[in-house]
Amino acid sequence: MAAPKLARQIGFFDATMIVMGGIIGSGIFINGYVVAQQVHTSALILCAWVIGGVLALLGGFIWAELAARMPDVGGQYAYLREAYHPAVGFLYGWVLLLVIQTGGMAAVTVTFARYFLELSGLQFSDRVIGILALGVLTLVNCLGVKLGSRVQSALMVLKIAAICMLIAAGVFLIRSPHPMLHPLFDKPPSAGLIASMGAALIPVLFSYGGWQTAGFVAGEMKNPARDLPRALLMGVAGVTIIYVAVNWVYVRALGPEELIHTSVPASAVMRLALGERGAVLIAIGITISTLGFLSQSILTAPRVYFAMAEDGVFFRWAASINARTRVPVVAIVLQSIWTTVIAISGRYEQILNFVVSIDFVFFGLTAASLFVFRKREGVDAARGHSGYRVPGHPVTTGIFALISWLVVVNTIYRYPRNTLIGVAILLLGLPAYFLWHRQQKLGAHA
Repeated sequence: MAAPKLARQIGFFDATMIVMGGIIGSGIFINGYVVAQQVHTSALILCAWVIGGVLALLGGFIWAELAARMPDVGGQYAYLREAYHPAVGFLYGWVLLLVIQTGGMAAVTVTFARYFLELSGLQFSDRVIGILALGVLTLVNCLGVKLGSRVQSALMVLKIAAICMLIAAGVFLIRSPHPMLHPLFDKPPSAGLIASMGAALIPVLFSYGGWQTAGFVAGEMKNPARDLPRALLMGVAGVTIIYVAVNWVYVRALGPEELIHTSVPASAVMRLALGERGAVLIAIGITISTLGFLSQSILTAPRVYFAMAEDGVFFRWAASINARTRVPVVAIVLQSIWTTVIAISGRYEQILNFVVSIDFVFFGLTAASLFVFRKREGVDAARGHSGYRVPGHPVTTGIFALISWLVVVNTIYRYPRNTLIGVAILLLGLPAYFLWHRQQKLGAHA
C-alpha cells in the first residue's frame, strides 16, 4: 500500500484566516502602551503602527512571490533550504521548535488561562487550564487539517468581531478630549527622536509578525500557488487596517499620557465606554484571541518539523502521517509536548527576550533569498515569469531585509546577553544537523 499523503483541504478563505490568525494574538490588546512609552504624541504613535503595517505588507509581497515559486509544505523552511543550504533551513526549524514557536505558544497559553480563570471564577492553576486547552486544540488538529482549519477560521472570525466591538465602542461611545495629530512632535526632531521611533518599532514589528506561518501548510492547500499569495496580501492588509484603527481608538480615548501608564489599554477603553461590563466583554475577546493564536500555531508550525523529517534531518518518526486523518500527528504532538514543558517551567518570558533577534535574522535571510532565486532564473526567464512578482523589487525587498537586520543590530545593542543566549541555541543546531545528515547518508548507502 502507498504511504498516506497530506490532504489538500484548505481553501482561500481558511488560508486568509490562517494568515490573520498567525499575526493577531494578545499583543494588539496590550502593546499600545509599550509604543507610547517610546514616542509621546498621538501622531508619532500612529505613525509607528503605520510604518509597521507598511513593512508587514512589504514582507507579505515577498512571501507571496516565494509562495508562488515554491508552494511546498514547510514554507519558510523550504525557501531557506533551497536558496542557501539545507543546514540553513534546518537551523530555522531547530530554533522554531525549541524557542520561537513554542516559547510564544507557552506565553499565550498562560495568558489564555489567566483570562479564562478570571472570567469563570474557577479555582485551578493557570498552568492546568492552559495545558488542558492546549490538549484539546492538539486533539482537534490531529483529527484532520479540514477540522483544524475550520476551528481556526471560526476563532478568527470571533476575534475580528471582538476587535470591531472595541473599535466601535471607542468611536461611538467615548467623546475624546484629546487632540489627535497636534502636536506632531513633543520635542524638536533629532537623532534621539529617530532612536526612539526605532525602539517603538520593535514591539510594533513583533505584533505584526506571524504572516509567514501560513506558508507552512502550503502542502495542504487546494491551490497554493494561487491562493497563498492572495491570502498573504489580503490577510496582512486586513491586519494593518485593524491595528491602526485599534491604536487610533487608544490615543483618541486615552491620550498619549494616560496610554503610557495603562498596561491594558483595551480594557481601559472598554471600561470608559461600557463600565465593568465592557471590561468583561473585552476580556472574553482576549481569551478568544489567545485561543485562536494557539489553534493557528498547532495547525501550521508542525509541518516544518514534518518537512525536516522527510528531508532526513530530523527524527524519522516525525514524518509519519496518520492513515485516516492524513495529518502529521507525531509532529503536532511533539510541538505541544515541548510547549507544555516550557509553560510548566515558567521560562517563557525569558525565552521571548532572546528570540526576537534570531527570528529577524531569518526574516532578513528569507527576504534575501528572493535575490538568489531571481538570479538563478535569469533575465530571460524572469521576463516570461507568469507567477506573482514583488512590486518595486529589488528596492522593496532590500528595504525589508535591511530593516530586519537593523532590528537584529538594535536588539544586540540593547540586550547583548539575551542575544548571546539566542545565538548559542542557534549554533547548537549545527552538530545536530550534521549528526542527522550523516545518519541519512549512511542509511542511503546501506
